[in-house]
Amino acid sequence: MGTPVKVYGPAISTAVARVLVCLLEKQVKYDLISVNMSKGEHRSPHFLKIQPFGQVPAFEDDDITLFESRAICRYISEKHANQGNIKLYGTNPLEKASIEQWLEAESQSFNPPTSTLVFQLAFAPRMKIKQDEALIKQSKAKLAKVLDVYENWLGDSRYLTGDDFSLADLSHLPNSQYLMNDSEVEELFMSRGNVGRWWGEISNRESWKTVVEMQGTP
Repeated sequence: MGTPVKVYGPAISTAVARVLVCLLEKQVKYDLISVNMSKGEHRSPHFLKIQPFGQVPAFEDDDITLFESRAICRYISEKHANQGNIKLYGTNPLEKASIEQWLEAESQSFNPPTSTLVFQLAFAPRMKIKQDEALIKQSKAKLAKVLDVYENWLGDSRYLTGDDFSLADLSHLPNSQYLMNDSEVEELFMSRGNVGRWWGEISNRESWKTVVEMQGTP
């Protein structure tokens, strides 16, 4: 099946996790290469040639390099369109457009409050950084409004773009997983019947459960 692609970064990174679950859905062989950021490995000349901003993930496929997780997922899905989950990035222009609009919604509406919450609730305690309670409260309120929109939409749709799991759903997995350890955020998801049902389906995919095992998270 060719040389495995290379993914640089730890599985605990939400962006790296997004790429890993995409690779698993598409049944693409890969090597996960550790990047010890505490030792400055993300500032090495080789790494900066792939990821000029010194962040993870970085991605190599022979002589092709990419560094933004959603772009990497689009590339993987397009290159391996007929392999693994063939519906992941749609099979016609309308399906792709629908997926793209929800990827944009995830990036612009869902990701900002959830990324803030992931840092404040999951990573700040590990890094011995004081949590910003006001920011947490504000971000939970913003997330609640976003989930209200999802709740209405998912009343008529099994997944965000119809009957098939796609990149649109996949992109929500990494942040949401970390937030399920907070009872208030979990309640925001599970108190909305359609959102709770949707989360249950996407989070129980074998590809995602494999990534969670790699992360060592509950």
